[in-house]
Amino acid sequence: MASRGVQTFSRSLKTLRAFNSSSRDPLTQCLAPRLCRSMATETALPTDTASPPEPVSSQKNRIFDSSFLTNASDPVYDLPDSTVTTTIYKFPEMEPIRFETYDSKHLYLPLRRDILHRAVIFEGDATRQGTASTKTRYEVHGSHRKIRPQKGTGMARLGTRQSPMLKGGGKSFGPHPRDFSTELPRKVYDLAWRTALSWRYRRGELIVCEDGMDIEFPKTRFAKQIFEHNGWGQQDGRSLLITGGFRRNLFRAVRHAGEDGRVQMVREVDVKDLLELGRVIIEKRALDEILKEHQSDLISKIKAKSAV
Repeated sequence: MASRGVQTFSRSLKTLRAFNSSSRDPLTQCLAPRLCRSMATETALPTDTASPPEPVSSQKNRIFDSSFLTNASDPVYDLPDSTVTTTIYKFPEMEPIRFETYDSKHLYLPLRRDILHRAVIFEGDATRQGTASTKTRYEVHGSHRKIRPQKGTGMARLGTRQSPMLKGGGKSFGPHPRDFSTELPRKVYDLAWRTALSWRYRRGELIVCEDGMDIEFPKTRFAKQIFEHNGWGQQDGRSLLITGGFRRNLFRAVRHAGEDGRVQMVREVDVKDLLELGRVIIEKRALDEILKEHQSDLISKIKAKSAV
């Protein structure tokens, strides 16, 4: 045990001597400063030309100038006014009559393609009939006896005449009556309505006319002249006319002018109709009805309970 301790001590002594000899090496001494760096940051010394710091008393008495806040204009962060203005026209002369103001949350919302897509899919699923129906082999009329013996005929084995392999037999995995409608929160759907109207308003494609939008003669030629004169025809993009009620002459005239546009009552319009054609010409009464019906996301729960 003593010899092992002496050997270990001698090895440690040799290692220490080797370390001391390497530290005295001139090459190591030259490289050592380059391998280390200082954590301090160099800075320029202060000169006499620098202005002295401002006293604390003058800093306290300084008046804050807020003019740069009012004069600065950043189009990215500028918020729209609480209301927007639209012109009311007289149909079909399209003469401006007056101005009307609407809340910016009704006609000045940002474009949300995801919400519009969900609304269009929701409406499309709700319009599917889902009446396709086929019969299974157990619903096909006829005898269920075996057609021929299992063996001895030299032909393939068959069961009943209702087999899906035979003509006139049942359908294995055919469609059956079902409901294709999907669910969408009402607040999201109402937001999609106002987003579609806002998109039309921002592009200048929402034309609001006074109530009672009708024409004098129920002639298709007269309706085509109106579309062509105002730039609403097929060449400029088809137009959608929305009325608050049934207008006999207007509906008859536009019935055979489908290449230029179509007319619908407000209760027949959905979000897809607002986005499908080139522009929307709507009565003020119909616009107010749409905005009043589709604003559930703007009414707080407290107001709703108090109203009840």
